[in-house]
Amino acid sequence: MKLPQFDRAVVARSKVVRYLLSPTHPEGRTKAVWFGRFGFKVGAWQVLARALRDHAWEQELESVEESVFGRRYTIVGPLRSPDGRTPTIRSVWFVEAGRTIPRLVTAYPAWRRG
Repeated sequence: MKLPQFDRAVVARSKVVRYLLSPTHPEGRTKAVWFGRFGFKVGAWQVLARALRDHAWEQELESVEESVFGRRYTIVGPLRSPDGRTPTIRSVWFVEAGRTIPRLVTAYPAWRRG
């Protein structure tokens, strides 16, 4: 099963620039180092955003969790990177209750939890 409405999935600029690729974010800085090793850069944040949307389009769901706030979707699989490698990541998406468009929550190496 695929992420619902993956073709409309939102990867916010702030999520990529201020979190996933931020060398100063308390939780995101280790992710920034990791993504940077594969050629992702803040100055070209759209490259990571596109790769994450493609990841959601190409991979099957690992899990779906329901809550009163909405649905949380987790996807595990390879991510196409600028340097040509395909590291395996876990991406987490959320669709708020009463909404239909998934938004990226986070992404990280698949061997990590959180």
